[in-house]
Amino acid sequence: MSDPYETTGAHLDRLLGRALNSFDLPDRLVERVGGALAHSSSLYTTHYGPGPGVWRETHRHTYLLTDGGSVSLWELAYRQGEDREIRHEVFASKAEACLAVSRLFGGTPVEVDADPALLTGDDEEPDNDAVLLSALLAASAPIPPHREYAVEQSADHARRVLRRAENPDRPGEEVAQRLRAAYAHRITQAFGGRQCRSDGRDAGFQLYEHAFVLLDGAEVSLWEVEHTATPDGRHMCEVYESEAAARGAMELRARVR
Repeated sequence: MSDPYETTGAHLDRLLGRALNSFDLPDRLVERVGGALAHSSSLYTTHYGPGPGVWRETHRHTYLLTDGGSVSLWELAYRQGEDREIRHEVFASKAEACLAVSRLFGGTPVEVDADPALLTGDDEEPDNDAVLLSALLAASAPIPPHREYAVEQSADHARRVLRRAENPDRPGEEVAQRLRAAYAHRITQAFGGRQCRSDGRDAGFQLYEHAFVLLDGAEVSLWEVEHTATPDGRHMCEVYESEAAARGAMELRARVR
């Protein structure tokens, strides 16, 4: 999986930026993937040798598109002999990745048995990552393309947000139970950096929206207030179910208007 805080757009930019041959990908394909809602990455094959220092891995990057379809890009990362630099190339199909292995490491495509997974099936074989992502989003209307979510450990992220909340009126067990079904999330700063006077001292306030997508396609947000408007000036976190409640708490804490 990718970095949970990396958006799909940032993941694609990083993938294409490190690939030596990204300019070979069809423009139409790059445009389609550029609007993807979610992504999943997995190691497909790995191989060491022949010879010292020779190494290669094949990664599959699957993107869920706004029309419900999916596209996979195949990345070959490799090192050759005494050259310790790791190079990356990206391809639109398994077959192209297989040909690249043949080109770089010798042999004909059918003889490159070090990467057998690249030589079995065809590019239309079922993609478990894409099937899972599609099933999770199919239950509801598509997420607006401008709202990008990270698909990784979202339920655990929700648990940690709720665990650090110190306010007595924080979301209860019912909300916590719902968020155990979260599979994607994003974090947005809605308010930040404001300094004000509270009880004769300077206090800082920040407001974050933690937005989650659940397995049934529903979207749920937690609103986290971070501030130092405490008796001893220490940092404190409060969590609310709505933006209005969170902003009301900030006003109550420090009279921010």
